Amino acid sequence: MDKQSKLIIGISSRALFNLDQSHEIYEKEGLESYRDYQIANEDVTLEPGEAFSLVKKILSINSLYKDKQRIEVILLSRNTSDTGLRIRNSIEAHGLDISRAAFCGGESPHRYVRDFGVHLFLSSSFEDVKLAIESNVAAATIIPRDGDNSRKLNQGQLKIAFDGDAVIFSDDSEKVFHEDGLDAFIKNEVSATSPLKAGPFKSFLVELNKIQNDFDVNECPIRTALVTARSAPSDKRVIKTLREWGVRIDESLFLGGMSKQQFLKSFQADIFFDDQKKHIMDAVKTTASGHVPYGVKNK
Repeated sequence: MDKQSKLIIGISSRALFNLDQSHEIYEKEGLESYRDYQIANEDVTLEPGEAFSLVKKILSINSLYKDKQRIEVILLSRNTSDTGLRIRNSIEAHGLDISRAAFCGGESPHRYVRDFGVHLFLSSSFEDVKLAIESNVAAATIIPRDGDNSRKLNQGQLKIAFDGDAVIFSDDSEKVFHEDGLDAFIKNEVSATSPLKAGPFKSFLVELNKIQNDFDVNECPIRTALVTARSAPSDKRVIKTLREWGVRIDESLFLGGMSKQQFLKSFQADIFFDDQKKHIMDAVKTTASGHVPYGVKNK
């Protein structure tokens, strides 16, 4: 099947599985000790990591298609194939339908995201995520939560929440706010006659829309939400931009600077993407979250 007929998600091994103990050995004792440890334990199944439940829920959407794999997850790892055998065995033990992989032997796997046609790359490595975004691929650093990584997501629809500026949209408007303040930002948005420019996650949102359009609205397995600090009158430009793009957002929350945490919990988001670390650290208390290192707030 042509890769463009699928939604393709790249996932790092440390986002998929809990490799904290292995990584600690690598940090304290070096590569050889890490290699020996992974080989000695290659038949010991790894516990789920931060993105495990999300990946499992995403892959389950394929069961709604009779004759094709609509979504593919690809493993992109800094391990070698030798040390990565434990990861491969764990994928099989957990029954995850992941067949393609890149084991990069200590190098960043970001250089293969475009070759695989990845629409979204999730990793625990800020460096790898940053490099992927610079390659024009939507990417986010999965932020660890307190407690059990294996806790199950809500049943039913896959619910994905996005911040607006510097995530779905460019950071042009955010730059105005950052440099000149709220009044200048509002004036800029109200007077603007052109749509907002695309941000790093527009292409991923478009691909999600393609899947949503395969289903009747009431039977759709994916639900999206825009959760933004914008409020009236700056909300109008957002609405017109999404209309211009032909992109559907199921719910739009214009919070005017309120904390996003409770709204994300009420939406029952499976994951939330935001460019500002302070919003992520607030949201991650209740919601799996990905930091998007893009835009003026991350300079």
